Amino acid sequence: MGNEQFKRIHLIVLDSVGIGESPDAHLFGDEGANTLGHIGDAMNGLTMPNMGKLGLSNISEIKGIAVTDEPSGYYTKMQEASVGKDTMTGHWEMMGLNINKPFKVYPNGFPSELIEELEKRIGRKIIGNKPASGTAIIDELGKEHMETGAIIVYTSADPVMQIAAHEDIIPIEEQYRICEIARELTLEPKYLVGRVIARPFIGQPGDFTRTTNRHDYALKPFGRTVMNELIDDGFDVLAVGKIADIFNGEGISNSVRTVSNMDGVDKLLEVMSKDFNGLSFTNLVDFDALFGHRRDPLGYGNALEEFDVRLVEIMSALRKDDLLIITADHGNDPVHEGTDHTREYVPLLIYSPSLKQGGSLPQNETFSDIGATIADNFNVRLPEFGKSFLTLLE
Repeated sequence: MGNEQFKRIHLIVLDSVGIGESPDAHLFGDEGANTLGHIGDAMNGLTMPNMGKLGLSNISEIKGIAVTDEPSGYYTKMQEASVGKDTMTGHWEMMGLNINKPFKVYPNGFPSELIEELEKRIGRKIIGNKPASGTAIIDELGKEHMETGAIIVYTSADPVMQIAAHEDIIPIEEQYRICEIARELTLEPKYLVGRVIARPFIGQPGDFTRTTNRHDYALKPFGRTVMNELIDDGFDVLAVGKIADIFNGEGISNSVRTVSNMDGVDKLLEVMSKDFNGLSFTNLVDFDALFGHRRDPLGYGNALEEFDVRLVEIMSALRKDDLLIITADHGNDPVHEGTDHTREYVPLLIYSPSLKQGGSLPQNETFSDIGATIADNFNVRLPEFGKSFLTLLE
């Protein structure tokens, strides 16, 4: 500790903000996907001058965002090396892991044999069993659940099983027990999901509200991450948003939850105002959850422009020896067929008040280059995967 080039690194993941199909997109059915490019077209031009100045359109031209001859930051794009295109895979790879067995996703619901086994073990029927918005499915099935005691099970484009029940119908402790049974079942390799999530709610039909008693039953990362190395060497790792859930609390010294992108920016600014030495790691999920999966390019575009406005505050809060890294974990092209994530390159934008210049960096062949750079900066053990680009930042 003490001789780091940057005392603090702030890593922001714009969830699902891809920048064009990756070379293996055809293996995922994602040929032609381009989240940012297609949103720019749908908006008839994006107004994002601040990310533009960092070099966003220099990576791949986006309608409305000017290519800059004098970027204020460094820019490139990264290709995912792991075999998945989900949130957990993307974030774990950033922190130095390579995932060569993908988590399972269930775009058509969970297999009948899994549902039947879960019903048998918990002594209740299951309703739902499809990808859905959590608020929409309790509006749809909450009344039936209250009348029958059947539990609501649903999923998303991520490898998750979500279990919703009314707290007056099924006490919270029993809801947690049901989730523990589901977690045990879904650890089997043939079903492997990243997280089982308890989603309790209250209220009456037409007026249901999810409570704060959510509980995540996640997987620990299967190997040590750069975050573990930082913690072990006495550095701070401050998580904002769903980072703590993604890593099951591993390698994190403090975490705060968020309720929206703008709340996430507010929470990040609070973190940046504090004295610490290490990493802040923020995920802004609305791009993915509210707009990508719902195939809403205009809503997505508005959210991007909203973030770009707030980026001025984030950059103003940077200290001279801070480094800002902005990237994404996968794509989710809102004009692509279906409702799933898309296999894309992701942008990488880097800025610090102490950098004398900006420019292009070599293309990264794995998200782990971020973790390697963070480890290199703080002089902790480098991950097995990834190459540091720290010496290229001048």
